[in-house]
Amino acid sequence: MTNEDPFKGWYQQQQPSASDPGADATRDMTMRSPMPGAGGGGAGTGGPGVAGPAANSPGYGGQGYGGAQQGAWPAQPPATSSPGGYSYGTQYGTTPVKRGRRWRFWGQPGRRGRRIALIIGIVVLLLIASVAGTYFWVDGKLHKSITLPAFTGTSAGTNWLIAGSDQRTGISRAERAKLHLGSVGADASDSLMLLHMGGPKPVLVSIPRDSYVPIPGHGNNKINAALAFGGPKLLVQTVEAVTGLRIDHYMSIGFAGLAGVVNSVGGVRICVTTAIKPDSDSGFKGMTAGCHNLSGTQAIAFVRDRHSFATSDLQRIEDQRAFLKALLSKATSPGVYLNPFTALPFASTAAGAIAVDKGASLYDLIQVAQAMGNPETGTVPIANANLQTSAGDAVQWNHDQALALFNALKDNKPVPKGLLTGTKVGSQG
Repeated sequence: MTNEDPFKGWYQQQQPSASDPGADATRDMTMRSPMPGAGGGGAGTGGPGVAGPAANSPGYGGQGYGGAQQGAWPAQPPATSSPGGYSYGTQYGTTPVKRGRRWRFWGQPGRRGRRIALIIGIVVLLLIASVAGTYFWVDGKLHKSITLPAFTGTSAGTNWLIAGSDQRTGISRAERAKLHLGSVGADASDSLMLLHMGGPKPVLVSIPRDSYVPIPGHGNNKINAALAFGGPKLLVQTVEAVTGLRIDHYMSIGFAGLAGVVNSVGGVRICVTTAIKPDSDSGFKGMTAGCHNLSGTQAIAFVRDRHSFATSDLQRIEDQRAFLKALLSKATSPGVYLNPFTALPFASTAAGAIAVDKGASLYDLIQVAQAMGNPETGTVPIANANLQTSAGDAVQWNHDQALALFNALKDNKPVPKGLLTGTKVGSQG
């Protein structure tokens, strides 16, 4: 036995004696032996001077590492690159070397589409948040102050009662003079329309303000007096009693509010086939045949004018229907709702100018605007436009035709032909 370590040559250089004739040559060979990765002897064969395992032993030269020189580490597998674009040297004890270029997140190949998708997603989220915020802001400005009465009957579809009030409250003396309103108002419904949705086609029916009907608790009177007697709740009860229809929603707007809404959309375009003469009572300046863009003040005068016509109020309610349709058509046109500088002022002004029932929402009003795009229109069938009553000249309905009209709406059926005659603007001047 010997105490000499048989593997000493792998990790410690032999210290040749000074008398060894090959000492210098051995030292020179050892110091210049290749480092790992530099290549030793030929692949698969032992290098010259190999001491130890055979050249073709597993895990050494026979496996493709190359013959290891005495005093050198065995050669290692080829260098590989990391997925991130880095490549490190594989020699033990050496410093990692960066090989290749590392791409930043936004510039990595294959991620350009993800960057675009992320930007689009952020823009979409901002738009959704903006639209939602605007919706709730406008909805919060609505005056939801009206409580509807209970209804015990059955009625299909959705019915809106739309009233234009002649109330002067909140209008200054200068504004009353400008709009030719006078100083006294009856707080009555100067305009009254019934909008039915849910049938084959939306139906907009005008109810003459002088319609002689029974008002609950007040006997027979002109229907516009119901608003003065008991406010919107009594007006709704009266309309439900004489039509048999459930009123699902109520909306009212006054003179000053209407003028502001018209101005917020830059005016409303009205076309007439014949000239209309002026009316000093309403302040209407007259209108030549053709199309005209009405400002807020001009619009108020137009919808109040009845003295320019032989049929007085019956023509006025046709003009009011035409004006309401024209206003909503303008408000829902791309030139308005796609322009935030017009859409937001209009939405804010309209929401602040109208009063609705407590169950109504902005979404319900949007549905009304859509239904007003192309409804079937007309006036309640009339038997006598000059009925003499204790309340003065009144309008008497054609009972049978009115009943047929409202029964059709009640069942969501088409309106029988001949009951509604459409709308003709200023045609009876």
